[in-house]
Amino acid sequence: MNKSLLAQFRANFLTGLVIVLPAVISISVIVFLFGSVFNVTDKLLFFLPIFLHDRWIYVNGATDPMFWYWRLLAFVLAVALTCAVGVAARNYFGKKMIEWVDRALMHVPFLNKIYGATKQVNEALTSGNRESFKTVVVVEFPHPGSYSMGFLTSEEQSEAGAKVKEKLVCVFIPTTPNPTSGFLLLVPEHKVTRLEMSVADGIKYIISLGALAPGVVAPPDRVKS
Repeated sequence: MNKSLLAQFRANFLTGLVIVLPAVISISVIVFLFGSVFNVTDKLLFFLPIFLHDRWIYVNGATDPMFWYWRLLAFVLAVALTCAVGVAARNYFGKKMIEWVDRALMHVPFLNKIYGATKQVNEALTSGNRESFKTVVVVEFPHPGSYSMGFLTSEEQSEAGAKVKEKLVCVFIPTTPNPTSGFLLLVPEHKVTRLEMSVADGIKYIISLGALAPGVVAPPDRVKS
């Protein structure tokens, strides 16, 4: 009798877990992303302490987050500013101004490296730019026997490959659920396994913490030169 109850409980729990887990993961990803966005957009209200006392702005002092309505206002302001940039990008003068700002940032030492890399990753994530992310791959990372999904970004022979006397390819391993940061690996070509899934499916798989797994298309092949 006890075994029967235990088996029934286990079956009910596993069935419920299959149903609930995707929703929990999706909500967790949304909460994480919105929390990260709010931490940035809050900076748009930097002028509030000039007009209001801290107790009217922050929950428990200036080191704590703002009250939810201020954070919501900052988010709405960020959306409005983003729309304004989008409108500007659609006309000649706005487009020229954006190009000027872009060139200016690319001429700032050190900042240009971060800005250029972030822009390339952002373009790849939003438009599936195959010039940035060529294909989805799997490599052994962070240790042998453990595999991580990444994106092949370059197969060009580099100085590092010449020094170690081996053909190396560049693989970007994004973090999850925020794929805009990650690790750049220089991996021997023969240790990289190419997958058949599209770049868009690979990004969805990573952002969803593996919950949105595309079906198997075909057995994976090794990267070819």
